[in-house]
Order: sequence, then C-alpha cells, then structure tokens
Amino acid sequence: MSDPRFAPDLYRGSASFYDQYRIPYPATLIDDLVRRTGPSGCGRLLDLACGTGQLTFPLRRWFRDVWAVDQEADMIKAVRSAVAAANAVEVRPIVSSAETLHAETGSVELAVIGNAFHRLDRDLVAGRLLGWLRPGGHVALCWSSSPWAGEASWQRALSATVERWTAALGAAERVPSGWNRTRQRRPDLHILSEAGFETRGRSTFSLEHQWTLPDLAGYLRSTSFLPATVLGDQAAAFDADLEASLRSHSPDNTFVETISFAYDLARKPS
Repeated sequence: MSDPRFAPDLYRGSASFYDQYRIPYPATLIDDLVRRTGPSGCGRLLDLACGTGQLTFPLRRWFRDVWAVDQEADMIKAVRSAVAAANAVEVRPIVSSAETLHAETGSVELAVIGNAFHRLDRDLVAGRLLGWLRPGGHVALCWSSSPWAGEASWQRALSATVERWTAALGAAERVPSGWNRTRQRRPDLHILSEAGFETRGRSTFSLEHQWTLPDLAGYLRSTSFLPATVLGDQAAAFDADLEASLRSHSPDNTFVETISFAYDLARKPS
C-alpha cells in the first residue's frame, strides 16, 4: 500500500504562527547532529520542507551553502525575511516540493527534514536524497512531540478540544486517515534502508517547556488541521472554548510539558 497523499497547501496562512509558536529544536540536538555527521564547513545543507527555518538557521554556520526548500510560498517568504534580518547570505530560499526539486547528483553534505517526512512521498524522496547526497553524506529526519500528546490532565483536555473543533469545522479530512498506521507499518528508517542508506538509529532529547494559553492557541494555528484559515470567523469562539476547557487544570493558566525531540539518522554508503 502506498503512503497517503497530503494536500500541498495545508499550512497556507500559518507561517507567522509557525515561526512564533513552534518550539525550537534544543541546542543539545543540534550539537549532537553536527558531532555525528561531521560537516566539513564548506558543503551544502539541504533543509527539505523547511517551514520557516527551524533547522536551517541553527545549522547554517557549519555550511557554505544552504538550501531552504518548502512548497508553501508563505513559509519561504518568512525564510527570506529571516535571511535578510540575519544577513544569512549563504541561505538560498526555494519554493519547491521535495518531489520536484532539482539538485545536482552528489551535491549535498547533509539533508534534514523536520516534522515532515510523513507528508512526503517517502519512497520517492528517499531515492532522490540518495542521489543528491555525496558518498558518506547523511540525512536526518527530525521531529518533536505535540502538546496534546501526553497523559497530563490538561493535555487530555487539550486533545478533546482539538478533536471537537476539528470535527465541528469539518477539518478532519485535511489530514489523510490512516497516515500514522502506514508509517508504523513501514517506519521511516525502513524506507531509507530500502532506498540504499545505512541506518544509524534514533537519538532522543527532552526539554521542559511552560505553555501559556495564548501560546497554545498560537501553536494550534500553526498546525495543518486548525490553522487560522480554517478557524476563520470562529477564532474568538475557539479561543474562549480553549480557555474554558483548560482553566480548571491550572490556577495560573500555565501548562508544563516535557517535549520530546528526536532525529533518525541515515548515511549514504561511501
């Protein structure tokens, strides 16, 4: 069975929320990834489905050439603004899908994909990555947990609120049903191994983070299923319901989560 197909514009209009409310990858993950992959300092970094640059900018100083690639123009517009603000002249923002990007064979030292490999045609992209990477180059699939994916009482209340509003706004079909079962049946590292990579396993990290209600509301607007474009004129009602649902779980309206971060690493044979 092939992977489910995701719509190409799921994050339309969410770039500003994505940039402000997504929690950055911790320095421990970035440092560990650099240590294990050993960039030369003069190679190319390819950040596929880059969003607003959550991996592009922390990793850019180890590379001479950086491609930040996303199929959503709003995301790349935000990357361009960040490039100008940081004078990050080595970063090249590119509007393209991973499946249609053109890159030279053997031109990439490290490829990274953050919270997005499941939305791509994994077999096709894995094969393309193998060609783009130089011998001995690496690909890292990075991800982080979501604030509703936990057993704390506020997380269960948040999950129920998300499910209720996703159904009420008819947004359930924005994400293909069964996508996670497909990924469990054929894990990402299995896909990379089948494509010809040597897999190097998973590295995990954690970070304690304190959310506020505005933070959680903003984070949800950065998702594919409840972005601002879906909430529309119901945004104020959603925020009020979110506050009512979570109020009893914290006297000061702050919510502590231990966020899980990880990356799966694979290497192109020398």
